[in-house]
Amino acid sequence: METATTRAIEELREALGERLATGEAVREHHAGDESWHERQAPAAVVFAESAEDVAAAVAICAKHHVPMIPFGTGTGLEGGTVGRDGAVSIDVSRMDAIVSVNAEDMDCVVQPGVTRGQLNRYLRDTGLFFPVDPGADASLGGMAATRASGTNAVRYGTMRENVLSLKVVTPDGRLVTTGQRARKSAAGYDLTRLFVGSEGTLGIIVELTVRLHGRPEAISAARVCFDNVSGAVDAVILTIQSGIPIARMELIDAEQMRAINAYSKTDYPEQVTLFLEFHGSEASVREQAECVGEICDSLGGSGFQWTAFEEERSRMWEARHHAAYAAMAVRPGARAYATDVCVPISRLAECIRETRADVHAHTQIPTFLLGHVGDGNFHYVFLVDPEDPEELDQVHGLSGRMVERALAMGGTCTGEHGIGLGKQAYLQRELGPDAVDLMRTLKGALDPGNLMNPGKLLPD
Repeated sequence: METATTRAIEELREALGERLATGEAVREHHAGDESWHERQAPAAVVFAESAEDVAAAVAICAKHHVPMIPFGTGTGLEGGTVGRDGAVSIDVSRMDAIVSVNAEDMDCVVQPGVTRGQLNRYLRDTGLFFPVDPGADASLGGMAATRASGTNAVRYGTMRENVLSLKVVTPDGRLVTTGQRARKSAAGYDLTRLFVGSEGTLGIIVELTVRLHGRPEAISAARVCFDNVSGAVDAVILTIQSGIPIARMELIDAEQMRAINAYSKTDYPEQVTLFLEFHGSEASVREQAECVGEICDSLGGSGFQWTAFEEERSRMWEARHHAAYAAMAVRPGARAYATDVCVPISRLAECIRETRADVHAHTQIPTFLLGHVGDGNFHYVFLVDPEDPEELDQVHGLSGRMVERALAMGGTCTGEHGIGLGKQAYLQRELGPDAVDLMRTLKGALDPGNLMNPGKLLPD
């Protein structure tokens, strides 16, 4: 029986040829992301190679009223790319050209499939770099869509601060430019910020202009251990309040350090640990490290070790970036249920302390705490047996209470993972019904057929 989806697929094949795939393996690869959410394969996958391909695919899907799921690298953590019955996944990973680098203006233009690592390798000889580092080598289009941040956000900001303009294909197939390369503008509505963080529900990003930053003259890194989380977080708070321009402040609990050592073959002390990084001149990074070392020492820190050697720094941050995989290796066959919140820095110690007490009181499954604590953001990773509904219920309850705790402290239900499928229940609790209704009005105006990543961010 012919359906709207089969008619759309036939027309897509005529328009795009081999760039349309319907094989089972390809569809399964596009069934979801790295989250715990149940995967669902789309009916077909479009491998777009240009903005014109995306516009053509969107126009055909809109004509046949077929849902569309934008897809980058699939590294999300809240189910933002989970498929839908009869939907078409639009994969932009082949759109990976670096269009231009404007070194004098410290910006560049890229296609959405360019990854963070790819861009920084390309920029290596320019003296510039792109700072937003969510850990995974995610695509810049996906990072903009989810308003990603990561380890460098405390100094350089999130994708919101580092995207100057976008080109977006809207749900009816139009190609819209949201701004120019100027560093500021008062021209009309801020459409760039509307699409940054929209999680693919308002359109598909096909080009980005992003800020670049000067590579620091000197970089040093440090590790320091604490007997408990409270001392480490107090050191973070005092460092921020002292105005020290630190670039990275990462908190890792003892369980996560143990997993890192086993996975990355490191021999770090298996205690609560801060990973730190300092950017600036040789004199300033030394001064920053000395000041932070004194703060940590006054709050119970021990074994403060800092280094300017690139090999040692790279080894440390590689271990940090592999933390999620290290955690999953602790319980083979388990699913990683990762959740995050962000609170004002003054409430961070209290929020983490209460969350840890709740976790330790209500579950025996392996758990891991880590976070970009310099801006008040922390994550919990729970390793859940996918065949045990009781474990999943425990973690749902813990995650929900973690969010409610953060909201009560003036925080947010998601610092950087996005809403996707997993945090929809808390959006109205955080922003109120009028704000959510306004979001629905915007969604309805741009996507009246609810075809662009339906069911994500805002419930159907």
